[in-house]
Amino acid sequence: MGEQEAKYERLRALHAREGAFVIPNAWDAGSARLLSGLGFEALATTSAGYAFSKGKRDSFAALSRAEILANAGEIVAATGLPVSADLEDGFGEAPQDCAETIHAAARFGLVGGSIEDATGDPSDPIYDMGLAVERVAAAAEAARGLPFLLTARAENFLWERPDLDDTIARLQAFSEAGADVLYAPGLPDIAAIRTVCAAVDKPVNVVMGLTGPRYSVAELAEAGVKRVSVGGSFARAALGGLMRAAEEVRTLGTFDYAEDALPGAVISAAMDQGRAGDRR
Repeated sequence: MGEQEAKYERLRALHAREGAFVIPNAWDAGSARLLSGLGFEALATTSAGYAFSKGKRDSFAALSRAEILANAGEIVAATGLPVSADLEDGFGEAPQDCAETIHAAARFGLVGGSIEDATGDPSDPIYDMGLAVERVAAAAEAARGLPFLLTARAENFLWERPDLDDTIARLQAFSEAGADVLYAPGLPDIAAIRTVCAAVDKPVNVVMGLTGPRYSVAELAEAGVKRVSVGGSFARAALGGLMRAAEEVRTLGTFDYAEDALPGAVISAAMDQGRAGDRR
C-alpha cells in the first residue's frame, strides 16, 4: 500500500469508529505543522483562512482552483496526517468541473475533499436540486477507484435559506449519489444537528467555532455527529491575537502581548529544519 492509500484508509477508519473526532483546519504549511504536533489524527484545509493569508476575501471570485490546490499541496507536504480539502463549489458549475477538481485534488496528495451546492451568486445562491445532485454524482464517480473520501455540503443555512427539510433532502440525495460524508454548515442548534444525523445514512460533519451556539465534542457525538471541523475559526483566532497585540502597542505603547506569544523555540521545533539549496 502506498503512502496516499494508507492515509486514505486512516481517514476512512476515523469515520467508522465509535464517537466523534476533530479535524482542525490548517491554512498553510506552518499551521499544519503546529496542529500535527498536538495529537490530531487528520487535518482539513480552509479556503477562508488561506484567502485571509493572501490578503483576499473568502469568496468564489477570490481564489482559483490552482491556488487552492497549491496551498493544499503545501499542507499535505508539511504533515504525515491525512488531509481533506475545502474544494468550494468544485470550481465550476458543470458536473465535469467537479470531477476534474477531484482528480486534480488526488494528484496533490489529498485523500478527501468537499463539494458544496452554493453558486456564489447572491441573487441565486444555491444550485437547483437536480444539478446539485448531478455535481455530487460526478465527483463521486471521479473519486471511485481513488484513495479519496468525498464530502458533500448543503449550504442553505449559510445563505439565509433556513429550510431544514430541504437541507435534509439534499443530504439524502447526495448520499444516494455517492458522497461518503455529509455536511450542512450553519445548522441553528443541537436539535437541528440531531435531526440531520438521524435522517441520513452517512457520517455527518459539523463545524464549530463560527457564529451561533457552540457545543462540546461530547455533546456533538451524543447527537450523532461523527466529524467536527473548525472552518476558518483557527485562522481568525490567530488574526485576533495579532490585532490585540497591535492595538496594545498602538494605543498603550506596551508589549505585554509577548507573555502570551508562542515561544520561538516551540515554533522552530515544529517547523521544517531542511536547508535551502543555492540561496543566491
